[in-house]
Amino acid sequence: MAEWEGALRLGVFSSLFIVLALLEVWQPFRKASRRRWLANLGLLAIGSVALRAAFPLAATGVALWAQQQSWGLLNQIEWPALLELIIAVAVLDCAIYWQHRVFHRLPWLWRLHSVHHADTALDVTTGLRFHPIELLLSMVIKSVFIVALGAPALAVLIFEVVLNACSMFNHSNIALPNTLEHSLRRVLITPTLHRIHHSQRIEETNSNFGFSVPWWDWLFGSFRAHAREGDAAVRLGLPGAQQRAGQLLALLILPFRREGNGPRNNT
Repeated sequence: MAEWEGALRLGVFSSLFIVLALLEVWQPFRKASRRRWLANLGLLAIGSVALRAAFPLAATGVALWAQQQSWGLLNQIEWPALLELIIAVAVLDCAIYWQHRVFHRLPWLWRLHSVHHADTALDVTTGLRFHPIELLLSMVIKSVFIVALGAPALAVLIFEVVLNACSMFNHSNIALPNTLEHSLRRVLITPTLHRIHHSQRIEETNSNFGFSVPWWDWLFGSFRAHAREGDAAVRLGLPGAQQRAGQLLALLILPFRREGNGPRNNT
């Protein structure tokens, strides 16, 4: 799997990034400056290097190692392979949902996550904009769930590809037709739904935590269908960090500044 995993993930990422970026030009939801791209993609590059250095085997490598050690629930029982895939992907997606909520709840984790929320606009690059330390913590949390569950390596690969694709899609600056929007939001977190999560209103920021499907938000009471002032009027970003929101160095040190601890932890 290691031979072709990197090529597959890079191919899916590159293709989807290009398609979404072109759609943002053709049918933008809002006018958004691309000056932010340098900082957003810079964070992605630094985070990718940090992840590769700290976790050279990546998440699928953790899954293969757990399988070799016969660790985890799914490595102790004999279930159909397809059922194991479905269970593993669903559990990992639910874990990421709760991880997201915890990062909003605990002030020291919010400091890291605030780098993502400080973006003054949303587009495909916002879905890649995370502080390197947050990415490392996220990988540790994922690895714990992968080992405990005994998730198959193929399920982990599918989950990682889908998570990355959905993050780029639901942060994209695309104006979907109303009929398509209302149909898609039954099975996917759409850009309109996730835009509410990036609102400056605390009660809206603390909603729509899902990255892929809206079902966890439905189940755990955090779903919000529409913004209070209307979906088109959502104010984005963090008021205390607006001036530094597009500067790479400022974003790297933002968690260690006072404005990195905005009031978003009241859930």
